[in-house]
Amino acid sequence: MTPAARMAASLELLEIVEQTPRPADALVSSFFRARRYMGAKDRAFIAQLVYDLLRHHARLNWWLEKLGFESKPRHRMIVYLKLVDKKSAQEIDQIFSGELYSPALLDEAEKKLLAALKGHTLLHPAMTLQTYGECPAWAYEPLSAHFGKTLEEELAALLRAAPLDLRVNPLKITREDALAQLKEAGLDAGITPYAPFGLRVNNRPSLGQIALLKNGALEIQDEGSQLVALLLDAKAGERIVDFCAGAGGKTLAMAAMMENKGRIMACDVLASRLKRSAERFRRAGFHNIQIHALSSERDPWVRRHKGAFDRVLVDAPCSGTGTWRRNPDARWKNLGPGLEALVPLQTSILQSAARLVRPEGRLVYATCSLLPQENEEQITRFLDNNPDFSLIPARSASAELTSLPASGPYLALSPARHNTDGFFAAIMQRQSSPE
Repeated sequence: MTPAARMAASLELLEIVEQTPRPADALVSSFFRARRYMGAKDRAFIAQLVYDLLRHHARLNWWLEKLGFESKPRHRMIVYLKLVDKKSAQEIDQIFSGELYSPALLDEAEKKLLAALKGHTLLHPAMTLQTYGECPAWAYEPLSAHFGKTLEEELAALLRAAPLDLRVNPLKITREDALAQLKEAGLDAGITPYAPFGLRVNNRPSLGQIALLKNGALEIQDEGSQLVALLLDAKAGERIVDFCAGAGGKTLAMAAMMENKGRIMACDVLASRLKRSAERFRRAGFHNIQIHALSSERDPWVRRHKGAFDRVLVDAPCSGTGTWRRNPDARWKNLGPGLEALVPLQTSILQSAARLVRPEGRLVYATCSLLPQENEEQITRFLDNNPDFSLIPARSASAELTSLPASGPYLALSPARHNTDGFFAAIMQRQSSPE
């Protein structure tokens, strides 16, 4: 593809992402599946450009508002090319040439926009931290209250693209052998600093380069997510519930800890997602996982299995603020319920799932959020209402976690401090008999 054709395709994809109420990663995959004629380098360029535009969304819009222009993908692309990519007006004119497979010619208003940007840089002294930190209004106040003086550092880290983290499946390969194979394939790979089965690949390679993903020897999983799964300290032969299993990443990590012995119930309210995860479980070679679709968090199945499980993981639905490195569109798109609906839902899910824990069993509550309303405040409320549960310090949760970066009783990870996605987890144990 020519440079102009790449820009035209990027603009088309950006418009799809903006107009479609689905996550950007799913839309990008669908876009490329429908255009198999695009080469790997073209796809990589287009995807990277679209994600970079999403990461600059607030700053680009700030300039458009300042200069009196409508916020739309084409205008943001012009500002991006001028202030971020630092292209000259002549170069931008050549891109917007109107020729076949190229973006349409710049109109008179767009030429005025380009002229007004002359001599400027992306950051402007009048920009607030909320703007240049690309933080939506609904999250800024709670994040500011939580991080205080380190907020700017945390927001900056959330703007950086995340590395590709992988988890080794010990049923099929050792971490040393997997690392050697990644390096033989020419990838810049190393071990993760905290997770004992983790590998990190830099420079965002094409997944097609990683053959070990095809047979389940490696799984894509952020290091923070791997650490959350390890907090269960799952043992061979135990009965475990992954109450909000989703795609099954943490389910697989726990199954590996159990050495394929015992039973894990992977539950979720999205039956179609569970069915897709079942194929993932088979590919990885695990036969100790069963899937069970729930009608809601209060499904009668929960009451029938009260006190029947050794360990229960509640990876609760949340705002996803900790995943903004990977999902920059989630800052601005309405992809699900807001905090006013999420917080009571999390409370209800945790309270219901707790019924499954046997005496002396373990309950782990986790989110990929950085907001205290979804994290510490939930745990405080739960412990106040459930005196038969007590908090276990995260550092003492598992012998596997010899270098767990935990402060206080919780696991609280952030991109700035740990180079992981933002994760929170609390470990609680039920008493042998109620007070």
